[in-house]
Amino acid sequence: MCGAEENLYKCKIEDTILQVCKSCGRHGTIIEEVKKPQPKKELPRETIERNTIIQVINPNYHQIIKNRREELGLKQKELGQIIAEKESLIHKIESGHLEPSMSLARKLERFLKITLVQQHEERSVEIKRESDDVVTLGDIIKIRKRS
Repeated sequence: MCGAEENLYKCKIEDTILQVCKSCGRHGTIIEEVKKPQPKKELPRETIERNTIIQVINPNYHQIIKNRREELGLKQKELGQIIAEKESLIHKIESGHLEPSMSLARKLERFLKITLVQQHEERSVEIKRESDDVVTLGDIIKIRKRS
């Protein structure tokens, strides 16, 4: 009740069980002393950092494709015929409503002589412990601070 956190007692006050200090316990009936939890010993753990390179399509793909097609003086229908794709697909890609698949992006790169696919490095951290304990947010914060 007073906010003290040392030497707590389980106490029944007005039909409610509370953990209170000894002086606040006089407002009710002390049932028992609350045992302090034993501090957890820090278990050895191993952190493994992995860097993975993935390929992603440039977020401005629609502008790049449209600008290059217009530089070449092609209409969407003509570009579609040359690369064996429908005009409606070219329209959706250029309007930004559809991201091309990786194979279609490569096909557009080859014909239009542009770069759409980029290399992106993704970093991940794996935590291994000797026991089956759960990884806590505190563990993750400690790892982020070390990085």
